[in-house]
Amino acid sequence: MTAPLRATRARQIAARVADPEIPVLTIEDLGVLRDVRADETGRVVVDITPTYSGCPAMDAIRDDILLALTAEGFDDVEVRLVLSPAWTTDWMSEDGKRKLTEFGIAPPSGRAAHTQGPIKLTLAVKCPRCGSLNTREISRFGSTSCKALYECRACLEPFDHFKVI
Repeated sequence: MTAPLRATRARQIAARVADPEIPVLTIEDLGVLRDVRADETGRVVVDITPTYSGCPAMDAIRDDILLALTAEGFDDVEVRLVLSPAWTTDWMSEDGKRKLTEFGIAPPSGRAAHTQGPIKLTLAVKCPRCGSLNTREISRFGSTSCKALYECRACLEPFDHFKVI
């Protein structure tokens, strides 16, 4: 298999690795999977970027990528942690945001990276259970550092909101 075909196949496999904290999402859905390269010797290098510097899930993600690729016959694999550029919610897929809502987590709204024009503000976070905009932030940090804890005033249910970063 040529290096480009090996890289494509390796990316397909790595892209299916689930996020250990939100198992309905893949690392591709989250935008954590940054790059997959292969050379003529058979070596595969996978670059991943954490949602937060020091994210505790990165060790599990690295191990899961290594397991997935070696199970498919890739013997020489390196998973690198790449911190620059920093991860942004802009890298999340629309499918990933839909999966978050279905899982009961309000996805980020708007764009984090602003290159021109006015900066949009999030005035309300929609409840992923009932759809109400009558919500309030309870805590800036939810079940993980990348989420905030909210409460819906309509259905009275608490929920996580994936912060725009």
